[in-house]
Amino acid sequence: MDDDDDIPQLSSQALAALQEFYLEQEQREGTKTSQGSSQYSVGSIEENWQLSQFWYSEETASCLANEAIAAAGKDGKIACISAPSVYQKLKEREDPSVSVCILEYDRRFSVYGEEFVFYDYNNPLSLPESLLPHSFDIVVADPPYLSEECLEKTAETIKYLTKGKILLCTGAVMEEQAAKHLGVKMCKFIPRHSRNLANEFRCYVNYVSGLD
Repeated sequence: MDDDDDIPQLSSQALAALQEFYLEQEQREGTKTSQGSSQYSVGSIEENWQLSQFWYSEETASCLANEAIAAAGKDGKIACISAPSVYQKLKEREDPSVSVCILEYDRRFSVYGEEFVFYDYNNPLSLPESLLPHSFDIVVADPPYLSEECLEKTAETIKYLTKGKILLCTGAVMEEQAAKHLGVKMCKFIPRHSRNLANEFRCYVNYVSGLD
């Protein structure tokens, strides 16, 4: 009796699909390398769907980064909560007139050093002492889940950190809850993701922005 008989075998179709997946992955990595992709380029850290991660398209990340810089003003401070692709786009700009930090549950983003702050929305005010209350000119946030509980807890963090300005990205279905917890209004600008999502996303602000 062959000892290999007990080992599950992949069907030829599954094997071909697996090989195709690895080939695509290698090609993606090769493209990044050949382009000299910086560590801050959107997508340099892959999405983890189990953490409800969906990166913005390049155009959307750029637009939101531009808006955050304009809203923060000269020598402004920007906090990105669960919005790593906006953080990456801001860092890619190498704009010395603003400083940025990223609050994120995914510890892979700790590669960004001191600007990374581990963040769990279930403990909204469990923050390092270095993050002083009302110390950021604008907070950009994209709560990971479309639930009122997640939004309400993330809102606690937002209100603690911001001097006033808020840029929230979440589902269109959260419009009423966003107004209730943060006093923000829906913008005309429609954010896009690198992958098409079933839920319509929108941006919300509490100030006169360039997103209308």
